[in-house]
Order: sequence, then structure tokens, then C-alpha cells
Amino acid sequence: MKKPKLFDLANYTFIALFSILCILPMLLVLMVSFTDEASIKQFGYQLIPDKLSFDAYKLLLFGNTPLYRSYMISIFITTVGTTAAVLMTGMAGYTLSAKHVKYRNHLAIFFFITMVFNTGLVPWYLINLQLGLKNTIFALIIPSLIFNPFNLFLVRNYMSQIPVSLTEAAKIDGATDFYIAFRIFFPLCMPVLATITLFYGIGYWNNWFNAIMLVDNQQLYPLQYLLFKLNSEINMIQQMQSSGVLSGTGTMPQESVKMATAILTIGPVVLFYPFLQRYFIKGLLIGSVKG
Repeated sequence: MKKPKLFDLANYTFIALFSILCILPMLLVLMVSFTDEASIKQFGYQLIPDKLSFDAYKLLLFGNTPLYRSYMISIFITTVGTTAAVLMTGMAGYTLSAKHVKYRNHLAIFFFITMVFNTGLVPWYLINLQLGLKNTIFALIIPSLIFNPFNLFLVRNYMSQIPVSLTEAAKIDGATDFYIAFRIFFPLCMPVLATITLFYGIGYWNNWFNAIMLVDNQQLYPLQYLLFKLNSEINMIQQMQSSGVLSGTGTMPQESVKMATAILTIGPVVLFYPFLQRYFIKGLLIGSVKG
């Protein structure tokens, strides 16, 4: 029996309007980033700028800031950190889902406790100092490398639904746990592994806290922290200009720089997400079911 055409029309209209509402904020951010600062102060944010300007992107891309190097650092730590974190989480998830592991439930409780309690900032900082991570590229990777317990339980629950007979058949054929995990379980768990890859990737890409706490060398600043410092400096210059302490430096594109910063930082994530979208919902839903 076919659905009423009126319902289909209303459904498509609602989805189209909702999609436009989702796109409009991003389009507004993009257009404001290309708007002249004086025009923003006079007319506010506009979808159709009164006067176009590339000052924000000139300042970010060609100013006295090593943006390209910070981009490469962020790409490096995101790639390496995400790969290592997904690998660790996958192996831990296989261990907790394996029925032959004697104390797997006790280990699960241990990991669950870490979701509720943490030791605090001072012990975290002292441990990183003792590990010799201060002012090294590893300071941007290792402190965030320990897997997230929430992601661990997603993987564990997903793997728990794989039939035990598959593991037993592999063991009869002489397969080791390493072979079973990497050649059987991981390929079957691509949806949930892709889901946590997205979680870890966004976390590493947006991480600026490790740089604030452990990095003083400007050569190692990731993109997020560099743009944060740049926006802070622009705000300070504008405050000094408004108070009359500083003059003759021109108008700093504060608002357009903020929007250009948002566009530059979300670009890689927007490009990365479509490749994992088909796995995302399936992995999240199935992994959240209790095994």
C-alpha cells in the first residue's frame, strides 16, 4: 500500500527546511569571515556582506604566525594519536569480551571506576613531567593516548555479540589471540572502530589543553592553541586601542578573524566525517547494547 502523496510532500518539505536551518549558521560564519570589520561593526552579521574583505585570512595565513607548521603538527598528532588510541581501545575491548579471560569482569569494573573518579590536575601534570614530556611533540600525544573508558565499553559490547563459536573454530585451527583479534574481530567490528576513530580524531584535533600545560616552545604549538593565542592578542590590541594606550596600528579584524578561525579549524573534520558517516550510527547503536 502506497503512502499518501500529501504525507510525502510534507515530509520532504520539513526535511528540506530543517536542512536549510542547519546550513544557515555555517554559511553565516563563512560569509562573516569574508566581511570587512568596519561593516560588521556598523551592520552586524550579514549573509550578504556589505563589503568584502580578506583581511582575516591574510592575517591568519600570511601574518607573523607559523600557521602552516601548526597545521602540520595538528595533522601529525591527530593521525598518530588517533591510530594508537584506536589500536589500544580495540585490543582492550577484545580482552574484556573474550570469555576465556579469567578476570575480565574485574578489569571492566576497574575501567568503569576511572569514568567516575580522576586524580586531578596536579598529579597529571607531575606524572607528565616525570615522563619527560615537557616541550616535546609527545606531550601532545601521550597524555591523551590512554583510551576513553566509554569508547572501550562501546567496543567491548560490540565484540561481545560476535558468536563464541567463531573464536572456538579459530582456536581449533591453531589461531592465536593476536590473529583472532586482528584478522577476525577487527574486520567484523569496523562500524564501532570507525565510530571511536571519529571520537578520538575530533578530540586530538581540538585539543589545546596539553599545549597550554606542557609546551612552551612556539615551534610545537598545535593549530588550536596558536589560533587561541592569536585571538587573545587581537583582543588585547583592540582594548589598548580603545583606551588610547596604543595608536597607529590600524583596525584589527577581530570578529572576522574569529569566524575565519572557525572555518580553518573545522575544515579537516568536515572533510573527514563523510568517510565514516556510514559506520557511525550503526557502530554507536550496536555498541551501546548490553552484551
